[in-house]
Amino acid sequence: MEADPLKAVVLATLLALVLFSHDVSATGLIEGQASIIDGDTLEIHGTRIRLWGIDAPESSQLCRGNNSLLYRCGAKTANELDAFIATRPISCEPVSRDVYGRTVATCSVGGVDLGDWLVRGGLAFDWPRYSKGKYDAAQREADHAGRGVWAGSYVVPWAYRACINQGGRPEGCSDHSGTKP
Repeated sequence: MEADPLKAVVLATLLALVLFSHDVSATGLIEGQASIIDGDTLEIHGTRIRLWGIDAPESSQLCRGNNSLLYRCGAKTANELDAFIATRPISCEPVSRDVYGRTVATCSVGGVDLGDWLVRGGLAFDWPRYSKGKYDAAQREADHAGRGVWAGSYVVPWAYRACINQGGRPEGCSDHSGTKP
């Protein structure tokens, strides 16, 4: 039986697409160049990934710096994460899915855990509800050094979201009492 050359080309092309464009390896890792969605969410090859165990200020959230002036701490976190990653490839190990259907994963770039890097820099918080304290030491270090949000005042992101969900405005929800958790 004679092989159809067109079928052979189509089959070879499909096989190449499956082998070379798949972003999830046999180990379940998601790897590739990331786009930053916000301070704790990124996207790789169309897959939304929520960083496990941390919570970063929301994009619209405001914090007070050590000079008592308001700044967009959520936007700052996203911008710093974007600059840190640059064009380097990200490797994410899925842990679960969240209520929004996003993959929840621990991710690293150049061997550096992004959750740890964000918390250690005072750009995000250890979220003990999920992390069981994995990033607690990094958070204590950032607080002691006065890095990021620890230099001024803030509202933890989960309290900010609760305020917004109850009809609050970003300005009012961002600056309750200026106390730390």
